[in-house]
Amino acid sequence: MIAIDLPYTGHVSPGSNPQQRDVPGARIVKMSVGGMDNNCYLVQCTTTGAALLIDAANEPARIVELIGQETPGRIQLIVTTHQHQDHWWGLKDVAAAIGAPTAAHRIDAPALPVSPDRLLDDGDIITVGELSFEAIHLRGHTPGSVALALIDDGGGAHLFTGDSLFPGGVGRTTSKRDFASLYADVAAKIFGRYPDAAIVYPGHGDDTTLGAERPHLVEWRDRGW
Repeated sequence: MIAIDLPYTGHVSPGSNPQQRDVPGARIVKMSVGGMDNNCYLVQCTTTGAALLIDAANEPARIVELIGQETPGRIQLIVTTHQHQDHWWGLKDVAAAIGAPTAAHRIDAPALPVSPDRLLDDGDIITVGELSFEAIHLRGHTPGSVALALIDDGGGAHLFTGDSLFPGGVGRTTSKRDFASLYADVAAKIFGRYPDAAIVYPGHGDDTTLGAERPHLVEWRDRGW
């Protein structure tokens, strides 16, 4: 039995209990897996019970146990945010164990251990029960990184950003060109579209909001990381 902590703080760490956030029409379970403190997110439509898994990153047996406990037979899709191995280490085993299809952006798809059943492009909509997630292509951390945007039934925005946006800055890049690309995409497609109240759920570490990060955009641009 995996204990799930309430209230939700957004802070989980390797070996800690997952946490649950309830929002209008959905519930979000956040769990840290593996030694790199990767966040795995289970998002369920509370009307239909259908669910989405974001980043089967590590500890596949633990992820499968969580799914079996919380959303047995309900996972409609597993989305991998990008091609880096720490975000798909458990993907093959989890997908096989629960028989769920997988998805990733078409550019990063060839690097994954399973061939995705669905190839994502910028603006694609993923429907899970009565929930709709928009795929947002963010170039720079990897060529095919994606974020997923969910608008809950109360109008709240929830942004699952993988390694493209964190508290304190955009994700790691290895060249000035990649940084410029990632910064431009995050500024336009994330900060340019969603309100300050939007919650950011990153691929590692704690959550944040766009309002907390927006005042620092110029600082990030000027420092180059």
